[in-house]
Amino acid sequence: MHKTIIKTDKAPKAIGPYSQAVKIGNFIFLSGQIPIDPKTGELVNGDIKAQFELVMENIKNILSEAGAALHDVVKATLYLKNIKEFSEINTIYGRYFDSDPPARSTVEVSNLPKGAKFELEVIAYKEN
Repeated sequence: MHKTIIKTDKAPKAIGPYSQAVKIGNFIFLSGQIPIDPKTGELVNGDIKAQFELVMENIKNILSEAGAALHDVVKATLYLKNIKEFSEINTIYGRYFDSDPPARSTVEVSNLPKGAKFELEVIAYKEN
C-alpha cells in the first residue's frame, strides 16, 4: 500500500520529526494534537474548553486535507495531565461527536509536549 503524508497550513506544523497525519489505504492516522495556534505556532494558554475547541478545529482541518471529516473518526485517544478536567473536555468533545461517536480511550499522564494540559490523537477511516 502507498503511504501519503498529509500536511496543511490550517493546523500546527509538526514540532518534531513527525507528520501531521499519514494516510495508508482507507485509514488516516493523525499525530497527537495539543492546543497550538497554527498561525503563531505557540501553545494557547487559558481556558481548557477553548484550548480543546482549538484542537478539534485543527483536527477537522487535517482530516479535511485528507478528504475526510470528523464523522470518519473511528478511534480517539485523549491524554490528560489532570483527569479532574475530563468532564470539561468531555462536554466539548460531545459537541463535535454528537452522533455515532468513535471508540475512545482516556489516560492521565505526567507530562506532555510544551507543558500542554492534554493531547488528542485520532484515527479515521474513509472509503475511497
